[in-house]
Order: sequence, then structure tokens, then C-alpha cells
Amino acid sequence: MKGAYETSVPPAPCQEPPSPALLVGIEEFNRGEFFECHETLEALWMADQRPIRRLYQGILQIGVAFYHLRVGRHRAAVFLLRRGSNYLQPFAPICMNVDVAQLLSAAGHCLAEVERLGSEGVGAFDWSLVPKIEMRD
Repeated sequence: MKGAYETSVPPAPCQEPPSPALLVGIEEFNRGEFFECHETLEALWMADQRPIRRLYQGILQIGVAFYHLRVGRHRAAVFLLRRGSNYLQPFAPICMNVDVAQLLSAAGHCLAEVERLGSEGVGAFDWSLVPKIEMRD
């Protein structure tokens, strides 16, 4: 079933190597620097008008979800985990060497846990669940 944000993605952009900016954003994400990741990938997203921009937007929104979770904003975290995942779905399993399928799976586990905890229990979130974005050849 297609997500609400899903669009048809030409295969060519997914075959491109990741740009230096995408790699920086992924490194920031993997270090838990979610605000910085957002800034890096937002610039990339705004500069690229091709459909591949949704890949950047999906990654940055999942990162921003964890930023909101860190400061206890349950509702924003749930919303962004869902929306970011919807943006990423057309790019699975791998795009620009990013293991999108792995990120989607891990984000789904985090979403389920955040929903289970609810707004009152969000402080008990297990941060070891936060994914690291993996790259594939």
C-alpha cells in the first residue's frame, strides 16, 4: 500500500552516489546531532528539486522526531516519525547507498515504543533503539 506522501521515484537518482552533504547529514544523525542533521539536510532538500529530495526530507524528519523526543514532545515525535517514514518508503530498499529499508524498520520500532509509552512515559524511552543509518555498496 502506498503512503500518503509516496510518489513515483525514477531509479536513476537512487543509483547516484551520495553527495558530500548527504554523508555529513548522515554522520550527524548517527552521532545524535539531530538539529545539525536537520540543518544540513534541509539545505540539500531545498536545493534539489527532483523527487529525490523526499529522501533527504524523510531522513531529516526522522532525525527531528528524535530531537523532539529528547525534549519530551511526544506528539511531535510521533507525527514526524510517521511522516518521515512515509517520505522514505518509495526509496526502499536502498537509495544513494542508504539502507532505507533498515532505517524504516528501526523507525517503525521506535514509533511503536513511543506510542506505547504515551506522552506521560516518553521520558522512559530507550535511546538504544535509535537507529544508525547504514550505508551499502
